[in-house]
Amino acid sequence: MAAHNDLGRWGEMIARRFLILHDYNIRSFDWRDGHHELDIVAEKLGFLIFVEVKTRSSDRFGQPEEAIDRDKVRYLKLAANAYMAREKVDMPCRFDVISIVTEGDSYRLRHIKDAVHADSRYQVQEYRGMNESFPSLRN
Repeated sequence: MAAHNDLGRWGEMIARRFLILHDYNIRSFDWRDGHHELDIVAEKLGFLIFVEVKTRSSDRFGQPEEAIDRDKVRYLKLAANAYMAREKVDMPCRFDVISIVTEGDSYRLRHIKDAVHADSRYQVQEYRGMNESFPSLRN
């Protein structure tokens, strides 16, 4: 498996751990239905939250969340609709982004809530942690 796939899986694991520690209930991860795909589906305070995780080994070429363009947002909304129909879920939802950048033996995680609404003043929380669970990142 390619190194970027390993990094992506590691980032999704870190994101799930972060969400659980912040009282989110993980309903699903790596959810797939045909060509629809969602990284994490969580629930908190009556909201269904679709979380897109972007992980990078550096921010040399920009922040990971900058990779989420209009086409990606459209794709995420289609996938979310497919999830809600298949799982028979009818509740308010939002789209969050968790971006992770490794920094030597540590990483920086940014949780951007309600990230896909252009008119929202989303909250960004930033955290730092150690890469203890993915030692091959310590090159």
